[in-house]
Formats: sequence, structure tokens, C-alpha cells
Amino acid sequence: MRAPATNLPVQFDQVEVVVGDIRILDGISHSFVPGPPTVLIGPNGSGKTTLLRAAMGLIKATRGRVTWAGSESMPPLRRAIVFQRPMMLRRSVAANMNYALRHAGVARAQWRARAEELLTLVGLQGLGERPARRLSGGEQQRLALARALARDPELLFLDEPTASLDPAATKAIEDIVLAVSARGIKVVMSTHDLGEARRLAGDVVLMHRGCIVESGPAAEFFADPRTQQARQFIAGELLV
Repeated sequence: MRAPATNLPVQFDQVEVVVGDIRILDGISHSFVPGPPTVLIGPNGSGKTTLLRAAMGLIKATRGRVTWAGSESMPPLRRAIVFQRPMMLRRSVAANMNYALRHAGVARAQWRARAEELLTLVGLQGLGERPARRLSGGEQQRLALARALARDPELLFLDEPTASLDPAATKAIEDIVLAVSARGIKVVMSTHDLGEARRLAGDVVLMHRGCIVESGPAAEFFADPRTQQARQFIAGELLV
């Protein structure tokens, strides 16, 4: 049985992230709550990756605060993140999984069964002995997802997980996202693909220039956007 969630909601209260003289996040106030996937959309440089990193706890707010279930110091034991270009260890698929399971604190006697379970979930069953760096791009992304799931996370952050993948590989990743969400894991992911956002999102967050321009249930966002920026973005126009 999954332990009760202790990370949610993730609350941003007037969060700014400033690096040098560049304000990457500007006054972000938003809550990530249990439920279907939240999808972050917006042009390059809008702050999506930085928001994910801050929600994971990898970046501290310059101003404002991020809290997990009301705490500013919640250890990231039940949170995981997969970056757009995940690093594969120079080892087999199985060894990559064992590394992740060891760092997740899983007992060594459980590694094989748990690795097989997770590799089956992501469609990589039978590939345990293959060198991880010889997998295709889509397979490497699926292995990265399996490694992240080794932490048994309550929260899973995905930074453009289907970028540069072909349609078949994209569908495989999207199927995993839906399967993970169905297990009660809160997924927060970024994407440039509006079609993907329509397929996956329970709610949508549109970002531009470090700010949240509009957010809300996906069906309402796409059917009746409230802001001019949202209407432009949905129409395929450039936000500058």
C-alpha cells in the first residue's frame, strides 16, 4: 500500500528566481494538488524548467517560498524528476535500475523483482542486459522514467519528456504518463506540444516571461481561454 501523500499540495507563494540580473520566475503563486497531470506550456525561456526544478526542491526561491504540504523543508524522498536529456550510466539497463533502487533505499533482495516490475511498466522488459547507452532515444527516456519510479514517488516532474521523439516513441511515453497517473502519482510535466497537452492534461498552466499567464482545467482552457496570450498561443501565434 502507498503511504499517505506528504508532499502535496506544492504551494508557490510569490516565488521569484533571479540569476544575476535575469528574473527567471517572476511572482509565481500557484498550487499543485492531487489529481490528473498538470501540463506546463509556453514558449522557450518562459520559465517552465525552472518552475519544475523549484517544485522538486533543486532551486531555492530568491524571494517568496515553496512549500510541500505546508513545509519548506520537506526531504525529496517521494519526489522524482526526469530531465529532457537524461544521463544514462555506462552500464546495462539492469545496472542502471539497480543503481536507482539502491539510492532509493530498496533492499537488495528486492532489486530484481522491482526492476522487472518497473521495466515491464515502461515497456523495456527483456532488455536488462542491453547497454543503456545503446538504447534508442525513446527507450532511454523510458528507462529514465523507470529509474525515477524506483523512488516510489508521490510527485513526478517531467521536463519535456517527448521532445525530439518520433510519434511511436511519443505515444509510448504518453501511455506511461497516463498509467503512472492512474496509480495515484501526481505528474507535473512541461511540453511544447499542444496536442500532447490536450491528450494528457487535467489542468494547464501557461507561462510567459517567467509568469503564469493563465491556468485552469484543460477543457476550459482550450475551449474558452480567458487571456489574449492564451488565445494567441493556442492559435499557434508567437508570444514575444
